[in-house]
Amino acid sequence: MDLKQHIRSIPDFPKPGILFYDISTLLAHPEAWRTTVSRLAEALSPHRPELLVGIESRGFLVAAPVAFALGCGFVMIRKQGKLPGPTVRYTYDLEYGSDTIEMQADAVAPGQRVVVLDDLLATGGTMRAAIDLIRGRGGVVTAAGCIIELSFLQGRSRIDVPLAAMVAYDR
Repeated sequence: MDLKQHIRSIPDFPKPGILFYDISTLLAHPEAWRTTVSRLAEALSPHRPELLVGIESRGFLVAAPVAFALGCGFVMIRKQGKLPGPTVRYTYDLEYGSDTIEMQADAVAPGQRVVVLDDLLATGGTMRAAIDLIRGRGGVVTAAGCIIELSFLQGRSRIDVPLAAMVAYDR
């Protein structure tokens, strides 16, 4: 199945000049969604994860069913101030300014094998930050994955673990 046929392109969203790749049409198609989850699980299984971490918010939609398929736990990384209880945070630079992500302090055990997932890899900044946050807590990040990779933005070059992308766009 060609998953690109189930991803809608929306020009000029969220601002003029941006072409947004919308996975809501993929999620709405049962066979395409099942195929996506199965392919991600198959690609990530050799990395033997114990825990899958999803990056807010569409990364939750990706990581949770893949974790279920692999028999792994699932953890969320969110923007600052969104998680209850004690959290650990990581601040990273953006093109203009900075951003902060958090996870619950007890979410990842030292030595635990972790795979990080998001819906899309663009410049790689948020994925890199998530990997650094997990490593800072002693987690062993064995791989990363996404549905869409915008390969022309070269985000893969910022990720120092194997990356599984289900589809790639060159422009």
